[in-house]
Amino acid sequence: MGHRKKHAPKRGSLAYLPRGRAASQIGRIRFWPTVEEGPTLLGFMGFKAGMTHVYMIEDKPASPDFGKETAHTATILDTPPILICAIRAYTKTPYGLRTLTEAWMKSPPEDFNRLLTIPESFPENFLTKIEEDLEKIAEFRLLASTQPRLAGIPKKKPDLMEIKIDGRSINDQFTYAKELLGKTISVLDVFKEGQLIDAISVTKGKGWQGPVKRWGVRILSRKSRKTKRGVAVLGAWHPTRVLYTVPRAGQMGYHQRTEYNKRILKIGTNGNEVTPKGGFLRYGPVKGIYLLIDGSLPGPAKRLIRLRYPARPPRGTPEVPPKITQISLASPQG
Repeated sequence: MGHRKKHAPKRGSLAYLPRGRAASQIGRIRFWPTVEEGPTLLGFMGFKAGMTHVYMIEDKPASPDFGKETAHTATILDTPPILICAIRAYTKTPYGLRTLTEAWMKSPPEDFNRLLTIPESFPENFLTKIEEDLEKIAEFRLLASTQPRLAGIPKKKPDLMEIKIDGRSINDQFTYAKELLGKTISVLDVFKEGQLIDAISVTKGKGWQGPVKRWGVRILSRKSRKTKRGVAVLGAWHPTRVLYTVPRAGQMGYHQRTEYNKRILKIGTNGNEVTPKGGFLRYGPVKGIYLLIDGSLPGPAKRLIRLRYPARPPRGTPEVPPKITQISLASPQG
């Protein structure tokens, strides 16, 4: 008798089942880290413009190319300033955090009506109410909206994001929030070059795909009966059902994903420094402030990407800006 195979390798990762479509095209942040410095915003957002490659001096001491010029893929995020629309106060309950109250800015921009309607008779004494209830408040978060007219996308409706304030006492956080209400914040006020951040976004949607593309199973022999692009055996006789671990066809892509510890290579104020001739494919030119991030980020061009302080940064990583020698401006191929 010939040798009988007793083990088959796992096909694909089961870490993100069920692989359904994301509920929203904007990623959701479920966790905010804590920081030691003074009151600061823990997040920002930008639009994915495209990718390029940069040449920089490798500054990781453990790398075999340490001190040498190396090529890195990089993603450009268009990050126009965000508008702080409201302050939201949370209180702790036995069932978790609950909204206590919120205070909105006066006379929001006209484009904000495309997103939601703020009552004309909105109470102006909510800031006073928040100050009176500071003992009940556990944390503050700011409601910030994008300004898509300042970006390179054909969009008018702003996107709304909740950003936590962290650091020092609740009184200091409230003072910090009051100063920002109704003002615009730049990414330069939140992040710095060389810093590690987390990126939360929804990946490219690929629709309904078969097991070969979705799970990477082997295509069967041409002499196979019934099917070639599928698994040969769906399971044992008992249990008398198809287990969820068996690779099957289904939705692929358009899932929310978090990329941890992405490094900011550069924060620039002039988008022409990174825009290729003719603009980015399916995006156009980057007009103002931009982020150059090491590596790739989930999602297609124009997708809104949320940025956050790192939830699990590696120990002892110096957050210093790298020395970039060249940024490629070659026009992308369609």
